[in-house]
Amino acid sequence: MALNPRIHHWTGQTVWLVGASTGIGRATAARLHELGAQVIVSARNEVALRAFVLQHPGSEAVALDVVDMASVREAHERVMALSRTGTLDMVVYCAGHYKPMRAQDFDLAEALRHQRINYDGALHVLDAVLPTLLCQGSGHISLVASVAGFRGLPKALAYGPTKAALNSMAETLYLDLHAQGIGVSVINPGFVATPMTAHNDFTMPALLTPEQAAREMVAGWEMGRFEIHFPRRFTLWLKLLRHLPHCLYFPAVRRVTGE
Repeated sequence: MALNPRIHHWTGQTVWLVGASTGIGRATAARLHELGAQVIVSARNEVALRAFVLQHPGSEAVALDVVDMASVREAHERVMALSRTGTLDMVVYCAGHYKPMRAQDFDLAEALRHQRINYDGALHVLDAVLPTLLCQGSGHISLVASVAGFRGLPKALAYGPTKAALNSMAETLYLDLHAQGIGVSVINPGFVATPMTAHNDFTMPALLTPEQAAREMVAGWEMGRFEIHFPRRFTLWLKLLRHLPHCLYFPAVRRVTGE
């Protein structure tokens, strides 16, 4: 069911991807550039951003640090100046940080780093772009979360709660912004081969490439979906587990993960 306006073409659309130096963000930027969008990529890694622009003529790069509110606001001003139409059609928050963590090895500084990048950074971007989108009466906000935010999982003590927060944020944003003509979506990928998942020391089921993830995301936006989750042969099972009572969920997770 389409909960957002369907996107029938990307030509002439200005898309700002925050967290696009590697992984899903970079692959999605490349896919949208291929489809004709004006792509503006942001991240801290200026070298990676410049390399992307060289490989994708017509794209633009704006460096920022998502944990720095002033940096994000300045980047937004630069993005609007670079937009060929003077509008912002889509903002994708792809910035993320992940390091496995269990309670026995709790690291407060590392947990707070997850919060600052995965959640606070998204708030900084919202602070910058919401006035623009509300003034336009159009546009789309997409947050890249994770199936790790569905329910508690082993080794996800720092990561999982931040992704659960993004899912809640997206739902609330949709309720507030749909009537204003602004689309909202949340992306819940399974395992994707990126520098972040390289930390995992276990076999990742249904592992996708970043390019496969990008195609799923773009297809979901085009179909007007609110939640875009993939690969479905994996994520549908996790969605089913969300409905189990705790007395069944905890043993099931222990059996599957061996934790």
